Amino acid sequence: MELLTTNNVWMMICTALVFFMHLGFAFLEIGLTRQKNTINILFKNIFIITMGLLLYCLVGFNLMYPGDFNGFLGFAGFGLDAPMADGALDLAYNGGYTYWTDFLFQGMFAATAATIVSGAVAERMKIGPFMIFTVIYVGLIYPIAGSWKWGGGFLDKLGFYDFAGSTLVHSVGGWAALVAVCLLGARIGKYKDGKPQAIPGHNIPLATAGVLILWLGWFGFNGGSVLSADPELTSLVLVTTCLAAAAGGVVAAIASTVMYKNLDLTMFLNGILGGLVGITAGADVMSPTNAIIIGAIAGLLIVFAVSFIDKLKLDDPVGAIAVHLVCGIWGTLAVGIFGFSALTNDAGEFLNASGSVVATSSEAANSLSFLPQLYGVLAYAGFCIISSFVIIFILKKTVGIRVSEKEELEGLDAHEHGMDAYPDFRLNER
Repeated sequence: MELLTTNNVWMMICTALVFFMHLGFAFLEIGLTRQKNTINILFKNIFIITMGLLLYCLVGFNLMYPGDFNGFLGFAGFGLDAPMADGALDLAYNGGYTYWTDFLFQGMFAATAATIVSGAVAERMKIGPFMIFTVIYVGLIYPIAGSWKWGGGFLDKLGFYDFAGSTLVHSVGGWAALVAVCLLGARIGKYKDGKPQAIPGHNIPLATAGVLILWLGWFGFNGGSVLSADPELTSLVLVTTCLAAAAGGVVAAIASTVMYKNLDLTMFLNGILGGLVGITAGADVMSPTNAIIIGAIAGLLIVFAVSFIDKLKLDDPVGAIAVHLVCGIWGTLAVGIFGFSALTNDAGEFLNASGSVVATSSEAANSLSFLPQLYGVLAYAGFCIISSFVIIFILKKTVGIRVSEKEELEGLDAHEHGMDAYPDFRLNER
């Protein structure tokens, strides 16, 4: 009972940290966009977490963890139904924490996918269609995709590995963000004569605070994904998470300085986030050295991905596609490239997070894990691209997804909310 209590308390602390990440996302998004759209962005972020939790309670949790199913789609019923033993709550549920804790922790993850999309479509998407998209994507698409691995589906049986969601959370949101940006188009003034123009965010200090909050929240995001308070594994996860974040930030700052001849704080910040996303798939099976390498490559990818996305004339105000999609893919494949480098037993055999032997040599571990990682990336890409395209395309052809030119130029706060985030400090904006 004492161990159960310890594990359960740790999981609830991690749940609170993941909840706190939504404040970080909100700060980052409003900081990197213009003040005239602040209320609109905050409204979307609050809607995502509130509606996301309700949907996850009603259908999402039982779609994601349906029990016995065919590996592609299953449903355990509407609402929450805690397992009972001898007329009381089964305290041995899931080997170390309660059913209610499990629901709340996983529910905090569910809303993140739509938050990623919110940043990518900021400043020009109608709020009504975005809310409809959120309901469908968080309520149905995310939990179905999650069931393929975390619910014991076909990818789990193939050996696909994603510890805390480089693909299951970040790429699921990243693919939808990419589709949405393509269908929505760029903001007015973003491209002139085919060349990208800077549209500065209105509060970079707030964006910086958002990134630091997100980094702190990742202690719960990755640390809680151990699913226990195991001291050795939890400590390792927090170390690899922090080292990857630090390496991602430093390398992104250096690379952007070399390329653009200026010390760009926003690149530094996104490099940190890229490192965090990159390590998330394998934070529990990487050595500290490999975590630094993974984070460093993620930071480098951020700089080149942001530039490449701009060349494609895809307008992503906060860099969500580069951070969550590109680094999510990299982090997932990195598990296969580096193998299970941190967890070994006395015989030198390579272990997974549960302590099971997966290979007897590094070569075997790498060959064992890379192909399933690639299969997983491709499976989620196909499912998320098709599903998000269908949802957003139908919305575009029926109710429309783009605000009018007047609304975009004057700001969504005034036209969609009738409010001003800073009524006493109005600035002249483009």
